[in-house]
Amino acid sequence: MIHLDTERCNGCGLCVLVCKGGPLLLDKGKAEVSEQNAVLGCVACGHCAAVCPRDCIRLSGKGLLPDDLTALPRKEDRTGYEGLLSLLLSRRSARNFQEKEVPREIIEKILAAASTAPMGLPPSEVSVLVFSGREKVRSFRKELLASIRSARWMQSGLFLLFVRLFSGREAWRMYRDFVLPVMNLYIQKDREGTDWFFYDAPLAFYFYGSPSADPADPLIAATLAMTAGEALGLGSCFLGFPGHLIRHSRRLKVKYDLPGKLQPGIVLLFGYPAVRFHRSLKRRFAGVRYAE
Repeated sequence: MIHLDTERCNGCGLCVLVCKGGPLLLDKGKAEVSEQNAVLGCVACGHCAAVCPRDCIRLSGKGLLPDDLTALPRKEDRTGYEGLLSLLLSRRSARNFQEKEVPREIIEKILAAASTAPMGLPPSEVSVLVFSGREKVRSFRKELLASIRSARWMQSGLFLLFVRLFSGREAWRMYRDFVLPVMNLYIQKDREGTDWFFYDAPLAFYFYGSPSADPADPLIAATLAMTAGEALGLGSCFLGFPGHLIRHSRRLKVKYDLPGKLQPGIVLLFGYPAVRFHRSLKRRFAGVRYAE
């Protein structure tokens, strides 16, 4: 629902300009809502309320509340490109963490930053499952390892033949040369009393989406969470494998009260780094081309 204060409206037309759903129009020098004029109707993007210079538009519905509209941060409070690049260059995937736990207020700050991610049309279809504290993270790891052990049938020659015939050579090589060796490594290290799965991290976030969500949406939110964690002095590490285990395990979904169907998503580990890095390493895309 679009709520217009027509007394304050000066007919500047900016709300009509940015509205791509089509329910807004100008009539007799004032903005009006007309669903008959709409192409898609209001999709709750919030652009009209955000662009209105006289603060005379409010939205409600699709997970939005009238008071969700907030003032933009001042330009002088925003990070410039050089500052952002410095932060990103300083980040390395952390796999050694201090004993120190991550306080709840830091967790809430990370979630606040991650929630600003573009996650499709409202209401959001991205959710986060937080494992706060080493004991909860260790319990989560044990559940995932149990799923790996129950899937040892994947190592059979018959399974690999099935993958080769029906999924192609690339999928077969991925399973043979990466997925199965990693599964074996996790179990071997667990037997030795070493956590090579979650690196004994004190905090883990599992970002996942509903079946109808864009598969990229949880990953974008997780990336912003990673960036926020770095700004707050935390080390982080992305793990894609757990999401696929959860997606195909009814037991895990029941255990953690997750939807029956979901996008695999991604796990993001956090903790205070136990080692200090002195140099950054450059990364490169596989290729960059400007279209002719």
